[in-house]
Amino acid sequence: MSLRDKVAQLFTIVVWGPKAGAASKENEARYGVATPAEVVEKFRPGGVILFDWAGNVSGAEQVAALTTGLREAAARSGEAPLMIGVDQENGLVSRLKPIVTKLPGASQIGATGKTANARDVAKVTGAELRDLGISLDFAPVADVNINPRNPVIGPRAYGSDPKKVAAMVGAAVDGFHAAGVASVAKHFPGHGDTSVDSHTGLPVIRHSKTQWRKLDAPPFRTAIEHGVDAIMSAHVVMPKLDPSGDPATLSPRILTGLLREELGFDGVISTDALDMAGVRKKYGDTEVAVRAVLAGADILLMPPNLPKAYDAVLDAVKSGRISERRIDESVLRILRLKDKRGVFGPIRTDPGALKSAAHLEIAHRVFAAAG
Repeated sequence: MSLRDKVAQLFTIVVWGPKAGAASKENEARYGVATPAEVVEKFRPGGVILFDWAGNVSGAEQVAALTTGLREAAARSGEAPLMIGVDQENGLVSRLKPIVTKLPGASQIGATGKTANARDVAKVTGAELRDLGISLDFAPVADVNINPRNPVIGPRAYGSDPKKVAAMVGAAVDGFHAAGVASVAKHFPGHGDTSVDSHTGLPVIRHSKTQWRKLDAPPFRTAIEHGVDAIMSAHVVMPKLDPSGDPATLSPRILTGLLREELGFDGVISTDALDMAGVRKKYGDTEVAVRAVLAGADILLMPPNLPKAYDAVLDAVKSGRISERRIDESVLRILRLKDKRGVFGPIRTDPGALKSAAHLEIAHRVFAAAG
């Protein structure tokens, strides 16, 4: 792969519109081309993330056609296939809400006290994503919701007990994998004890390293033990883990020191969305992308200005600030993940299989157990 194509693999982006060939003014403004297919052909990104607010979701047949069209565009233009992902946590964060089986969110599953429910719900979710041509879910949430005033996690977490949350997270990872879909535990090193929403500000968590190991780390440790494909960083400052004042997304001490070295994670590290205020406060958008790679991130998720972020990372490699070997490490992890989850092979969609009787029965059972 050329250096340009390797750098492109690091980016997972948003495209606007319901069809691969449908023109959108939003794509034109952001990317200089009109259709989602043209965006993929022009920039050759490693991944695309679907959103209802980007006009990507109106029906099962439509989503399946969109993912197929995006993959075909990637095949025409680049050497590596496209990984298509989504934020489908169920409950509060459900980007595919109108078209998939309605399933309980994490807090409801946690309330049942049975890890089998976490596994079953994740397996149903994963199966329906595969039927839509989606290979990666940015779930499960591995945060321990120990702050009742938390404005951004709350019911998205399985609960407030680290051991119970860890067991649920491990079971959910197993469920996604049983369905053949990649799972992403989030938000490392833990977003559960915040009173600020990192979409709009920069939360500070003052846990000591001892507290972190006891309160925040167990679900991530368990996710790793269960072979989780990727872990997403949090845009939170933990000054006792890294006194620099940088959010975890930009912290080598946290992403490389704690996640890679202490917890032994060798999978893919994804940033949380780089268009969120929590990561944009201290540095400009181009510098953020470079610093995330230097910190240890592999996937740069949703940069607010893809052309500028891409050029910044490319220039950093050419100048020697980022070594090409460092880029190769990330690309290899991303390609291994794509290979493991079948993205290199033919992907057959089956949108008619959504909301099957078996899936609806599981949903009814878990909702009933949650009370």
